[in-house]
Amino acid sequence: MHSNLGFLGGNIPALFVTMGKRVAVVLAGCGVYDGSEIHESSAVLVHLSREGAEVYAPNVDQMHVVDHVKGQPTQEKRNVLVESARIARGNIKDLTKLDVKGLDALIIPGGFGVAKNLSTWATQGKNCTVSKEVEDVLKAFHAAKKPIGLCCISPVLAAKIFPGCELTVGHDTECEKWPYAKTAETVKELGCKHINKHVTEVHVDVKNKLVTTSAFMCNAPIHEIYDGIGKMIKEVIRLA
Repeated sequence: MHSNLGFLGGNIPALFVTMGKRVAVVLAGCGVYDGSEIHESSAVLVHLSREGAEVYAPNVDQMHVVDHVKGQPTQEKRNVLVESARIARGNIKDLTKLDVKGLDALIIPGGFGVAKNLSTWATQGKNCTVSKEVEDVLKAFHAAKKPIGLCCISPVLAAKIFPGCELTVGHDTECEKWPYAKTAETVKELGCKHINKHVTEVHVDVKNKLVTTSAFMCNAPIHEIYDGIGKMIKEVIRLA
């Protein structure tokens, strides 16, 4: 870090330099319970560092703020774009500025923010609505036949928007290792084909150019999450 920055912040040098494909990464806040899952987001950015990541987030209030020690909602108000900027080291743009024409692919990491801030899945399940900005972006990449990578809970966005698509959120039988397996059943109810995959595996829906992996839908160690996300990124880049 440059010495003139001190401890008060400043103009931090660009973290994500474009060298290959230009990939949009859409975040939903900062923290697993009310934003983007930080380990997943970091894994995405590390695996994209040899390509080029451009980070975006919607400029909206979070559904709520969760104390990550107690696991309970607080009375605080926080903004999704401002919180997401923590992960992006300030190098982030308002989602309304995203132009699919200049980009090669789209990635959305998981975390409860996807189900709370990018959609209403957390409260309405299969009857949810997806934020218009997020829906427009997903549809724009899909219409342009550009690949989309989704991990953890974020594949439910595709399930809602692209009926009949194929995806994975891990396994469909609930157990200690797969505590969120009922999500797979809900995805099937939306008319999508769910494919059971291990945490280090991905599913590629060739027709829709959709690549999915389960990430923290599985009760797995971080290195396995990292490896699965790496495979997702590799397939997205291959399709781009």
